[in-house]
Amino acid sequence: MGGIALIARAAGHRVTGCDANVYPPMSTQLAAQGIDLTEGWSAEQVALKPDVFVVGNVVTRGNPLMEAILDRGLPYVSGPQWLRENVLAGRWVAAVAGTHGKTTTAAMLAWILEASGLAPGFLIGGVPTNFGVSARLSSTSRSPFFVVEADEYDTAFFDKRSKFVHYPARTAVLNNLEFDHADIFPDLAAIETQFHHFVRALPASGLIVANGADSALARVLARGCYTPVERFAVSDGWSASAASPDGFDVLWRGAKQGRVQWAQQGAHNQANALAAVAAARHCGVAPAQATGALSSFEGVKRRMETRGVAGGVTVYDDFAHHPTAIATTLEGLRAKVGRARIVALLEPRSNTMKVGIMKDRLAASLAHADRVYCYSAGLQWDAAATLAPLGAKAEVHAGFDPLLDAILADARAGDHIVVMSNGGFNGIHEKLLARLASK
Repeated sequence: MGGIALIARAAGHRVTGCDANVYPPMSTQLAAQGIDLTEGWSAEQVALKPDVFVVGNVVTRGNPLMEAILDRGLPYVSGPQWLRENVLAGRWVAAVAGTHGKTTTAAMLAWILEASGLAPGFLIGGVPTNFGVSARLSSTSRSPFFVVEADEYDTAFFDKRSKFVHYPARTAVLNNLEFDHADIFPDLAAIETQFHHFVRALPASGLIVANGADSALARVLARGCYTPVERFAVSDGWSASAASPDGFDVLWRGAKQGRVQWAQQGAHNQANALAAVAAARHCGVAPAQATGALSSFEGVKRRMETRGVAGGVTVYDDFAHHPTAIATTLEGLRAKVGRARIVALLEPRSNTMKVGIMKDRLAASLAHADRVYCYSAGLQWDAAATLAPLGAKAEVHAGFDPLLDAILADARAGDHIVVMSNGGFNGIHEKLLARLASK
């Protein structure tokens, strides 16, 4: 929603917004762009008399401002629908979907197009470091391309379809598909149905770039696909071949297309890169040019972002909140730091994690960490029992201050502390670094 606000402002509208507990980088991005933010959803905000209220999916019935909008019959629309009608119509939309890697892959694709002189517009659920903003509106006269992170989460309380069904994609990336969003979907099959709705609306002149190693995506495509498909992570499609510790070759059906030299970590980012290169080729960028662009890709804020080094300890911020993402994040870091000590600091904050849907996979996902600290406030399951298989290397704390004290008492020079949360986590990154510096 913050990204949509930036796009609306760039389109010439006066934009204000309201939310609760907004945290960086979005809060600072909105402030830098001159968009006024009101804390909370007071009914008095109808006095602003906007032309339209653009409603995010965090808003529910009972929300004071939403109730006032409904009572007065004021105009409102969902964010994805507003985007489709006011921005995406008539553009070449490249949409990136999947349970994991959407933000990073969309950022990679946008950067490839930018570095190739195509000046795309984009809406991404994070802040790509190369751009410094999460969204940009480009003029159609300069570029027809628009890259959008295509989320499967629901659109709004009045539209329970996935957001991505609103995006008229010509190039579509399907990264992977696992069960998530337990507050919205009862099971994996329900999410597969939404992906099928997305796929069946794609044009025959378009392209689907799909993870060929993902069985759930295979089921989605088997339900009916009317668009050409190129697969990645398979030998007869797009694949990666290790070239050096910080580089890999991109292959199309076994033939080398180019080499990526970069600082990004993990096999998951190689897969993201393959998808981005394939999608960029459909947009007219040669793979050799795309791989060269990725060599200057700087990553995304909150995706293994180094927040600082203090007392010889490196602190990272990562959005990982699903066991698969946690495992791949730590595996990538382990490959980078070798035998150095990795300390995983986890806040299971997503709705799926809070209710314990994925808890039985959590201990195994933390295998690459030498020490594990879990913040258990608000959980509906016993985190200590869940992490018991990790033995003495895992600690669980329900209080924030005791958690912070325990980590600082344990930290030593040479450690790599990975903070994994999809929220602000009480600003723990800055607090860690400040106290480590004075330790």
